[in-house]
Amino acid sequence: MKPTLAYVGVGLMGLPMVKRLVSLGYAVRVYDIVTPQVEAAQAAGAVAAKSAADAARGVDFVLLNLPTTDAVEEAMFGADGAAGALEPPQLVVDFSTVKVEKGRAFAARLREATGCGWIDAPVSGGPPASATGTLTVMMGGDDADVARVVPFMNDVSSRCTHMGPPGAGLAAKMINQLIVGCTHAVMAEALLVAESAGIDAARIPECLAGGHADGTLLQRLYPRMAARDFAPQGYARQLLKDLEMVNEYAGALKAPVPMTAEALSLYRLLIHLGHAELDTSAVFKIYER
Repeated sequence: MKPTLAYVGVGLMGLPMVKRLVSLGYAVRVYDIVTPQVEAAQAAGAVAAKSAADAARGVDFVLLNLPTTDAVEEAMFGADGAAGALEPPQLVVDFSTVKVEKGRAFAARLREATGCGWIDAPVSGGPPASATGTLTVMMGGDDADVARVVPFMNDVSSRCTHMGPPGAGLAAKMINQLIVGCTHAVMAEALLVAESAGIDAARIPECLAGGHADGTLLQRLYPRMAARDFAPQGYARQLLKDLEMVNEYAGALKAPVPMTAEALSLYRLLIHLGHAELDTSAVFKIYER
C-alpha cells in the first residue's frame, strides 16, 4: 500500500507534485496559507486541511515544500505546526531549500520532541520536473529513515542520492545552487555577446549541442532568455535567497566563492529593480540595460 501523505506548501513546485501524486493513487492532505493554491490541489483530488497540524495528523509522511527557512520553522514548530501532531513512526521529508545548520537543527529538534525522523530532501529541476516525477533529489538523513522513503522517492524523481546524515542533502543543494546561479549569469553574457556579434543568437544551443558548453541550462534556460520569456518557472527572488545562503555557508566554511559573489550581486540588482516575481532567466534584463 502507498503511504498516506500530508503536503504543506502547494506553490510553484508543490502543486504540480501534488497533482502527480494524486494521479498515482496517493491519498494527500494539503495545507497552504494561499487559498487558491489549496483549491487547485483540491480540484486535482487532494483533501484540504485547516492547518499544518491538521494535515499531519495520522499520515505516514509529512512533506514540506516551502520558500524560506522561516516558513519551514513556522509550519513545523509554530502555532498549529505539524510537530505538535506527530508521533513515531511518522517521518518528515523537507523538499525546501533552507540553511544547512538550521535544517540540521530542525531534524534534531523534531527527534528530541517527538521521536520522529526528518529527511532534508531539496530538489532540482523546476516545476516541469516536479510535474513529471523527474526531479533530482539530494537527501540527508538517518539510514533507516531514508530506506523507508526510497520507494516514494522513485515516484517523484529520476535521481535520488543519499548524501549522508541530516544536513548533507542541504549542503549538496548549496553546491547545486552555486553552479546554477553562476551559470545563469554566464548564459546572460553569452546571449549578449551572440546578439552583439550579429549571428543568430537563438541557434547557439543547437550549434553547441554535444560540446563542452552543452548542458541543461543551455538547452532549456538560454532559449527562454533569448525569447525574453520571463514567465516564472522559478522566481528570481528565490534564486537570490539561495545565493545569499550559498554565500553565507561558504563564508562559514572559509571557502572563497568570488564567482558566486558576482552572480549574487547581479540578482540583488535585479530584485532592486523590481523584478523579484519574474523567472530566474530575467537576470538578462541587467545586461539589456
